[in-house]
Amino acid sequence: MDLHELRTARLRLTRPTATDAAGVFAILGDPRTVEHNPSDRLEDHGEAAELVARWVRHWEEHGFGYWCVRESGSDRIIGYAGVKWMQIHERPVLNLVYRFVPEVWGRGFATEAASAVVSRALHEMPAESVVARVRPDNLASQNVAVKVGLQRDATMDCQGEDGLDWAFTSPEIH
Repeated sequence: MDLHELRTARLRLTRPTATDAAGVFAILGDPRTVEHNPSDRLEDHGEAAELVARWVRHWEEHGFGYWCVRESGSDRIIGYAGVKWMQIHERPVLNLVYRFVPEVWGRGFATEAASAVVSRALHEMPAESVVARVRPDNLASQNVAVKVGLQRDATMDCQGEDGLDWAFTSPEIH
């Protein structure tokens, strides 16, 4: 199994490297991509480099993390998706994230990437819970969570930096 790359029908997910910071800034520097989570907005390339460095460290420490997403046959980063450790209600969970540049919204890439990530996470760490934290008004992200097999779980709702986050969890959480 290639730990540096994950492929789907249309996408190539790669472990982040320092050279990916510009692509990550193109996503998180765009106010449209952080409309529901404004605290995630990056102001400059330096912040993107720091963020990618944290992603790289998570991979080095845990053997998994956020992937940079590209269309097959292209080197341009169009999004990122993955899981990382976090605590919700004093419980360790795998926090699922997926975010893409606006130009590719509506093409099913988030669902495709998130599905591959959830499948890999549950296969490699079957005892762990995957949780997507989604703002109540972010219907597109809620739809992705449900399409990849997560279920609405109000018992895991929590306060995020930008307000209430609804939880969508893998069925194993109960």
